[in-house]
Amino acid sequence: MGEGERLDLGWGQVVVGAVLGEGGMGVVYRSWLFYHPSGPLAGRPPVEVALKVLHPELSGSEPVRRMFLGEAHALSRLDHPNIVRFLGGYDVPPRLAIVVELIDGEPLSSVIERHVGRARPGGLPAMPFARAWHYFQQLLGALAATHALGIVHRDIKPANVLVRRDGVVKLTDFGIAQLPASQHLDSDLLPGTGAYMAPEQVLGRTVDGRTDLYAAAIVLYEMLAGVTPFDRPELSELAVRAAQIEQTAAPLTSRVPQAPAVIDALFARALDKEPSARFATAIELGDAFRRALGLPRSAGWTAQQALAANAPAIAPRKGRGGTLKLPEASADALRAAVTEAYLDR
Repeated sequence: MGEGERLDLGWGQVVVGAVLGEGGMGVVYRSWLFYHPSGPLAGRPPVEVALKVLHPELSGSEPVRRMFLGEAHALSRLDHPNIVRFLGGYDVPPRLAIVVELIDGEPLSSVIERHVGRARPGGLPAMPFARAWHYFQQLLGALAATHALGIVHRDIKPANVLVRRDGVVKLTDFGIAQLPASQHLDSDLLPGTGAYMAPEQVLGRTVDGRTDLYAAAIVLYEMLAGVTPFDRPELSELAVRAAQIEQTAAPLTSRVPQAPAVIDALFARALDKEPSARFATAIELGDAFRRALGLPRSAGWTAQQALAANAPAIAPRKGRGGTLKLPEASADALRAAVTEAYLDR
């Protein structure tokens, strides 16, 4: 696609801008969404958006199309301040694209890398405990709501956690998410990223929310230690996946001596090879680590719990295939409470 090309969504039009990034499945463009003057959202000002376009040569592959459309289906059911917002889709062969909010910020992987680069010898955490919890609780809030709707992300990693300039976290890339009615994919190499994949995902077994929580615990481990438990530069992707099955994570205190000793037991539980032995929910996982790190219950964490408890009642969004089971003002208040709590001022 070229700059200036237009995609007609019916209720709006997207004008394509510059390339933001490119992956194996497609290209992401900075674009502008203009609302149709006689459409349901008429009167709203144009907004900058991210346009994800599937490579045309892949549009003939039905498994790839299903995977790409799966992200749209997942995001259309989610309305959470810590999840990138879905705005619409475009499916006019050979073009297949989705429109999502544009995030002004950077991936958590870059934030971690910067903290590691600034770290000093002596065992201090790569990222201060309070700052790691600031990001981690927002990720857990997004997962709590996602799991409440029966969706499993399956690719939780720092690269898929975007940090806005104002401190708000946005979970993105639901391209391999498992929806309630979907089945696991049969493949020689199952989709996912080895350094963060739970053993059952590596083995192609049934996954659920605890699979995402395993990956989230590795993200927290990496924020504090500066490295993931099972990945090393010399290991291949297959070797890293094998390590997830066969090896035990080094205690966090062996890398960060200042960490409280109890945190080792929590990571051992969060990264247990058997899903049944792990924390059952994102809220349970978050509460355990918050207490272990000696951090107070924040307004943000309280708001996350309230929003997660009501997630099924406010999804799908009004106008997206269903109606709110909560008054719209109440749903907006729940989401606003979460956003307000995490703004860095």
